[in-house]
Amino acid sequence: MPAYAGPIYIMSNLTFGIIKPDAVKKGVHGTIIQRVLDNGFKIRGMKLIHQTRRQAEGFYEVHKERPFFGELTEFMSSGPCVVMVLEKENAVKAWRDLMGATNPAEADEGTLRKEFASSIGENAVHGSDSEENAAIEIAYFFSKLELV
Repeated sequence: MPAYAGPIYIMSNLTFGIIKPDAVKKGVHGTIIQRVLDNGFKIRGMKLIHQTRRQAEGFYEVHKERPFFGELTEFMSSGPCVVMVLEKENAVKAWRDLMGATNPAEADEGTLRKEFASSIGENAVHGSDSEENAAIEIAYFFSKLELV
């Protein structure tokens, strides 16, 4: 008999999110987590971490050639953040809808970025932009044993 591998998840029902250092520093991460739950997500994995600059560079490597890469990785390693694996039907779209536009000035009322972000660079939350990237981003921070 094969070893128990744990529950099987349909990737379209999972996404990855980060409550960024600016939101943790402001002390609103608990409020954001409650909003996640209130919007019907199940949290399948969550932890408070403080990335090194090198870890942030690895995570955001896809943006390495972009002019904001250095500023982004410096910010993401500037303090603790909360990384989460979220489950809900059409999770990627649902999480992105709850987050709101990258620029908080353009975000819809009721979104996390409209309420908690202060700028495009310090915009409170991150979310995967596709199911494929969700799988990659989840694996960057979580082992299968950490997903419940």
